[in-house]
Amino acid sequence: MLNHVEIQTAHVPASAAFYDAVLAPLGAGRRIEHQGRIGYGDERPEFWIGPVPGPDGSRARESHLAFTASDRSAVDAFHTAAVAVGAEVLHPPKVWPQYHDTYYAAFVRDPDGNNIEAVCERPE
Repeated sequence: MLNHVEIQTAHVPASAAFYDAVLAPLGAGRRIEHQGRIGYGDERPEFWIGPVPGPDGSRARESHLAFTASDRSAVDAFHTAAVAVGAEVLHPPKVWPQYHDTYYAAFVRDPDGNNIEAVCERPE
């Protein structure tokens, strides 16, 4: 339903390293770099990171983004990749029955403190 999403980052190279690692298990990668921004996707750029506008030291605001995973093992691989690049783990992979009985997700923080989720809604 979404065409694309962009978040602000205080340090594009650190965020790029994070997203390079955690989006690869989900089948996405860098598709374009333009004017200091990086677009990620599976076929076209759907998720973008870019610098925080304003003076040095400006802070990005927290966002929550959920990326679709093809299966539960991709959620697990996302979590493993996030841990490997030093991400804070908010919630390790598990089923979230409060959403529905097949909602399997992991939540981590990116380098700017955004809440990043990988989710598979398919049954095991």
